[in-house]
Order: sequence, then C-alpha cells, then structure tokens
Amino acid sequence: MPAQEKFYITTPIYYVNDRPHVGHAYTTIIADVLARTARMAKKEVVFLAGTDENSQKTVDAALKAKEEVKNYTDRLAAIWKSAWETIGITNTDFIRTTEERHVKTVAEVWRRILEKGDIYKGTYKGLYCVGCEEFKKESDLIDGLCSEHKTKPEYIEEENYFFKLSKYRKDLLQLYESNPSFIIPAGRFNEVKKFVSDGLEDISISREGKNWGIPVPGDPNHVIYVWFDALINYISAIGIDEWEKHPADIHVIGKNIIRFHAVIWPAMLWSLGLPLPKGIIANGFFTVGGVKISKSLGNAIDPLLLGEKYGFDALRYFLLREIPFGEDGDFSYEKFDERYTSDLANGLGNLSARTFTLAEKYWFFVDGGDIDAEVQVKIDSLKKEVIYAVEQFKFHDALTLIWELIAFGNAYLQEKKPWAPDAIDVSRTVFSMVVLLDNVAAIIAPFLPDASRKIAESIVWDASGTLRVKKPKILFPRRDMR
Repeated sequence: MPAQEKFYITTPIYYVNDRPHVGHAYTTIIADVLARTARMAKKEVVFLAGTDENSQKTVDAALKAKEEVKNYTDRLAAIWKSAWETIGITNTDFIRTTEERHVKTVAEVWRRILEKGDIYKGTYKGLYCVGCEEFKKESDLIDGLCSEHKTKPEYIEEENYFFKLSKYRKDLLQLYESNPSFIIPAGRFNEVKKFVSDGLEDISISREGKNWGIPVPGDPNHVIYVWFDALINYISAIGIDEWEKHPADIHVIGKNIIRFHAVIWPAMLWSLGLPLPKGIIANGFFTVGGVKISKSLGNAIDPLLLGEKYGFDALRYFLLREIPFGEDGDFSYEKFDERYTSDLANGLGNLSARTFTLAEKYWFFVDGGDIDAEVQVKIDSLKKEVIYAVEQFKFHDALTLIWELIAFGNAYLQEKKPWAPDAIDVSRTVFSMVVLLDNVAAIIAPFLPDASRKIAESIVWDASGTLRVKKPKILFPRRDMR
C-alpha cells in the first residue's frame, strides 16, 4: 500500500492575556475546515494549534489577575485548549511556548542562525507597542497612536541582539515574483511585496532586563523577542528533521501578523537552511459596529457562549458564510439570527425534516431504485464546484453553492408534491431526495460536522443496497437569537 500523503496545517498561537473571542474562533475554524477536507481526501493530517505565552502582555495580565505568571499561563492555556475541544476543532497537537520541546528548539534555532552569522549585538532606539508586541516606525502610527490598539507606543533605547533581515530582501522579492500564491489573498500579497520593496532593516530579536521569556543562549540578561520565539513553534511541534522533510502546507493566520509570517519567517528559514512553508493564508478582522474586535477595547464576542446556546454548527456556518475569506466583516446578533433562521432552520433543517418524514412514510418504496436524472446532475456538478471553491479558500462561495442545492431540494419537493393523492413517481421522488440529502451530509461535513453526522447516521444502506431511514431530532430548532 502506498504511503499516505501528508498534510501539515497550523493556526496562529494565541496570546494568553485573555480568553478566546470570536475572531480567534474564525481563524481556527478555517484551519479545521481545511484539515477535515484533507482527511476526507485520505491524507495524513497534522493540525497544530497552541498558545503564545512568552510576551510582556502575559506578564501584565498575570499581574492584573494577581497570579504568579507560570500559574496564570497554565490556567489560561487550559482554557484555550478546552475551548477548541468544545467548539469541535480537530487539531492533532497543541503547543505551548513555555513547553520544554519549544524552549529547546528555540535555543537550537538561535545557535544555528548565530553560527550562520545572521545575529549580532547592537542598540535599538525607537518605539515599541506592548499591545502588538512589535517595534514600530513613525509611519506605522496614526496621529501618534498604534492603529490597532489606539495607544501611544513607548520609546525604548536598549542593547539588543539583531537578525540580519535586510540580507534577505532580494530573496524575498524573488520568492514573491516566482510564487504569488505564497500569500493569499492577493491584497495581502501586494501589501507584503510593497513593504519589502520599500526596503528592509535588520530587526531586534531580544529584550534586555526582562525576567519572563526564553533566555538568549549564553546571555541570560536578554530574553528572545516574543515574535522570533513564537514563529519557531511550527518547527518545535514536529522537530527540525521532520520540518526539513515536510514543512507546513498552510499557515492560517490573521492579517495583522502577515509581515511576521511572510517576511521574517522565510528569512529565518533560509538562514537555517530549511524549506519554506508552501503557503500562507490570512483572514480579515471581525468588527462590531465597525470597530475591530479586541480584548483591549472590551468588545469581544465569546464564541463559547454563542455555540453553547445556539449550536457550534450555527457558529461555524455564520462565520464562514457571512464573510468572504480575506475580507473584514461586521458581527451582529441580528445577522446571526437572520442566517440561522433563513439558512439553517428554514433551509437545511426544513429539507432534512421533510425528506425524512416522507422517507419514513414511504420507506417501502425506496428499497433501492433510480434517482431522478435532474437531481443526479445537480449533485455531480455542485460537488466539483464546491471542491474548487475550497481549494481557492472561498469558503463563502462553497457554502453558497451548497445552499443552492438545499434550495433546489426544497423546490423539487414542492414541485413534485409526493404527499399529494395524485402524485406520480413517488418512489423516485422520495428516493432522489434521500440521496440528495445523503450527499449534502457528505459535502457539509468539513463545515457543519454535527449536522452532517446526524443526517448520515439516519440514512443506512445495508449490504444489499436496501435503504432504511430514521428521522433525527430537529437539526436547527427555530428560536429567538437575541
């Protein structure tokens, strides 16, 4: 038997200065859809999630909570890990940047890059935003404030270690020129290409006098800058040797960290003599009333509360359907309510209930049979289009196509009216709808896994091809979302 094709996908590792919000869930759900899709294609999936714990924000949050930093990170990491389990994320690994496997890998990466001659000591003078954990230029600010956190960066002057990022400017531009699909969507690709074209400076990769973080090997007065440390998690989880054989296929990230992943990370890997990831995809931001969701701004939406009240499939559907991938989108409970009622309760839920009611009533007609050619053509053409949309990371389009099939099914039933006394071809009509619903269950599996499973478990084909159905509970009960 040939070896399974491998597929390695990662999410960002999230700061543990607070709990997950709906923006984090969105990015992680996108990665989960791609991981589930790869499994359906019989690939061996490695799916990495985790937490970024070596930041100043972590220290500040622990102080605010009046906890020792290690105890605080242990508690918050457990919350994040549990959140993904509750939402139904199928990650195969969860890494913390305080773990020994990560600390050891970071030290080895530092040693190799130092030996390459790409690390040197110097003095940093400039601005630093604690919220972003990022060094800033005046040109990055709006009215002197960080555009994301609306705070004034602090001016710092300290002795630091630097990475020779400027050395890799030509290599980066050549990468972008030869592989424009390395960064998706195109808007982010163009942003990164312009940033590098305008010139690169060497970057500070350590902080002096900090007592939390990974110490610089051989110089304990410095800790490694959180973003230099964090990127290495993708290697720490699988090991340097394994990365050399099979680097990440896809890094799924938010657009705010695109430069770290598409500029600094490739340069680090070149310095190490390691292969690059195959691609980086960046989603946009969620806003509430036009303002970016942010824990620091106090407008975060808790995905667990939404999911526990209305179902995690409903959460997944809304996030993936409402916002075209790569674009920003506004969250509101009113929009959630509209999608839930029109698409889930009245759409898929209604089709499922009608089909199973008919199939139970006329089960003796559907011990095999022929599917209506019109229905089969619709199913076959849609499958190809959905696969293509997912390959292009157009999750919004994929779900739109699937719901066209669901709408077709509801309209087909209304046209054929198999319940009517004078109905013809009742057997074929009901059989066709059960087959259509069975295909819908398979197609929605990466997006709405619970609904897919409930439908699939209710449609049973025995060894002789005989069909038996068992009506499931209502998939999406009608309810007031507010």
